[in-house]
Parts: sequence; structure tokens; C-alpha cells
Amino acid sequence: MTLEFPYTRIHSTAVALLLAWFGVTAGCSDKPRSRLEQLWNAGRIVMITDNNAHNYYQYRRQPAGFEYELAEAFADYLGVDLQVVTPGWDKMFGALKSGGGDFIAAGIAQEPYWREFVDFSDAYLASERHVIVHMDNSGIRTMDDLNGKKVHVRVGTSNHKRLMKLNDEGYDVRIVPHDNVTTEELIRRVAAREIDITMADSHLAFLNQRYYPTIRKAFSVAGIQRFGWAVRKGDRELAEIINAFFDRIIREGKFAQIRDRYYANMDQFDYFELKKFHERVKSRMPSYKSVIIRHARQYDFDWRLVAALIYQESHFDPQAISYTGVRGLMQLTLETAGDLGIEDRRDPVESIGGGIKYLKWLYQLFDDIPGSDRILFALASYNIGYGHVRDAQEIARNQGFEPNRWIALKRTLPLLKQSVYYRQTTYGYARGNEPVRYVDRILIYYDILRWKALGLG
Repeated sequence: MTLEFPYTRIHSTAVALLLAWFGVTAGCSDKPRSRLEQLWNAGRIVMITDNNAHNYYQYRRQPAGFEYELAEAFADYLGVDLQVVTPGWDKMFGALKSGGGDFIAAGIAQEPYWREFVDFSDAYLASERHVIVHMDNSGIRTMDDLNGKKVHVRVGTSNHKRLMKLNDEGYDVRIVPHDNVTTEELIRRVAAREIDITMADSHLAFLNQRYYPTIRKAFSVAGIQRFGWAVRKGDRELAEIINAFFDRIIREGKFAQIRDRYYANMDQFDYFELKKFHERVKSRMPSYKSVIIRHARQYDFDWRLVAALIYQESHFDPQAISYTGVRGLMQLTLETAGDLGIEDRRDPVESIGGGIKYLKWLYQLFDDIPGSDRILFALASYNIGYGHVRDAQEIARNQGFEPNRWIALKRTLPLLKQSVYYRQTTYGYARGNEPVRYVDRILIYYDILRWKALGLG
């Protein structure tokens, strides 16, 4: 009998578990099955989580979220299907205990009080806890400023417990607990001035600043918190398999790729840029929305991705002209416009239709690029040119990187500015840091537009 694990290198503990299973059960069918065998026989693993932008949500009937993408990679690692259940924050631990799922992946801090009920994997994320206020609220700067103030938190969370501990230490915080109201919703209420203060882990605050640019992280309440996936008490075998998985994806860069999709690149924006984007989505985008939707559907693109591209190019200004002479909403060159049959680059309908057609042409050229990386290659080519992207792939190949992955090109595109590299390429010098920044910014705008599509903003 040959048993193959989906990856060739497994954490030593997982190997020991497999060997133990073979040694104990090979001739004893009445012995308990190993945890790993149970999952393989079931053909699935069940993730318990909560609905929010960090954990799990549906966009265009497709699942997304940082925790979901990690769990999906974990299921692939095991060679089984992933099933997701969302019983509600206050019911997650009960669902795990009763067998309603195999593990909780929901940004759970490894606090001592949770360890009474669950076992944790090794930490995969670290974050600080911050007090969140409106940008105009200058009166909250230190812990002492919370005395006598109302702080709104979700009941039963580590934030709630931390505030109670602060009161035990002598502070006078007026805690306002909310049943099954997400931290993200409380952040929204702060941004809308419906409440004054809430608390959030720094990664959640970081993520939500793109959606609510008027919020401010006032100060840190506690030191570093570490987050892990929770398994049933005593299910150490599954915890060790999870540890092996995190060990692998961190080492190979997959974890960084998923993390960066949600939490990178915000340092490229300031408050005024994001606020202006939100304003122009309301004031300028509606004039072009129907045209964008029509042409995006024609070429099988998500119209919100196209809108993000247009904003990055022109800020929805049809009269925009760059210092290089490109014009219009889609900032097409004279040569490209001629090839596409565009007579007036400043005409919104012509520009949008031609620009999306050009993006589709680039996308089709990258039929060798797998998965979601393909559109990123196409977007980079829209900015810097197809040939330079292929040059960056060749540099990646020479340096031992995977040339068909965007995470590799983020490292090698900037090298096109250095003579030691560009002299060995077909298309020569390019400002290769620009397409990296360009794609990153489009993805942030796209994420905001997707978030708005969920009815959250």
C-alpha cells in the first residue's frame, strides 16, 4: 500500500504521527484511526469561523478573507475539501466542542482563559490591541483619557476581557458590551460618529483604515498578542498537523503572499488620498459606471477591478494627461489608441472600451500564468509594457525564483533599474518599482470597491 502526502516534506511530528498510525493499526482494524486518517476518509476538513473582512466573506458568490485563504491552503495541504461553517461568534467554541467543526480560524488570541476550553496551534500572526477613535477626537491619547469614557466592544472577546482587567487595575472605563456586533461594525460606527471609542487588534484596524479613513489608532492598550487556530481540547494531533502546515507555507512564502493581499501596501496611502478616493467613487464614478460594467462584462472582467484601474490611471478624470503624454480615463498612448481604433482618447466611452480591450489582450498573452496571478501580470504590463514583465520573469528564473508568480516579480521588476540586470534583458531599462506600486494600489482600490459591494459602505 502506498500512501502519498500532498507535499513531499512534512514536519517531523506529522511524520511520526503517520508512522505511528501505520505501526499500530496495520494489522489491528479495531484500533482507533489517527486524526489524519479520519480527515482523509471524510474527504474534508471543517473550518469554524465568523463573517467579517478578516475571516471570511462572500464576494460574487466566491469566498474570500485572510483566514479563509489560509484554511483553503490547509485543505489543499491535506488533500481534502474545505467546508466552512459560521455559527456566530458566541457559538463558535460550542460548535467546536460538539463536533460541528474541526478547528476555529477566526483571529483568536492565545489568551489563558481560552486555553481552558481549546488547544491552540503555534502562533501564525502577532498584533497589538489599540483604542480606536475618530480622527477628529484629539482628547484620547493615553489610558488615563479613558477614565469615565464609554468604550464599545463585542461581548466575550479578548478586548472585552482586557477592559474588565483594566478596571480591576484601577481605571474607570465605562464598558459597553455588544452581543454579536463585529469589531468591524464598531469601527464603522466610530467613523460615522455614532460612538466615540472602540478597541481593535492592530491588523484589523490596519485593514479597516482603507474602508474608513477617518478612524485613528489612539494608542496601544496591551503588548503583542499572538493568534492561533483553535482545536478541541486534547486534539494535539490536529494541532501538530496545523503547525506543520504553517511551518511549510511560512518557509515557502505562501503565507506572506496571502498576508500581503490583505495587510500590505497601506503605507503607500495617506488619509487624504483614501478620503479623496471614497469621495470620487461617489461623485465621479457614477458618470462612467454603466460603460465600465458593459465593457467589463464583454471581456469577462470584474467591473470593480476595471474601475480601480481607471482610478489609478486618471482619478476618473477624462481630461487627464500624464507627463508622458498619455491621455484620458484609461491613459492610453497615441500608438496604442491607434492600434485599438480610438479616434479621441478623451472620449470616455472610447477610452474605457479601448482600455479594457487592451487589458484583455495583455491578459491573453499571459496564458502560461496560473490562477489569480495572471491578472496581476496583465496589470503590470498595462503600466510598464509586456516585454519588461517578461524580462523580469527571466531575471526571476535566473535567480531561482518561480517566474510565474507575482510574489517573485515584486522582487525582480525593481531590478530593471539596475544596469547589472537590465543589460542582460531584451527590453532594457525600466522603472520597475512603478508597476509594483501600481498593482498594489489598484488592489487596494479594488478591495474597497468589493467591500462597498457587500453593502458595508
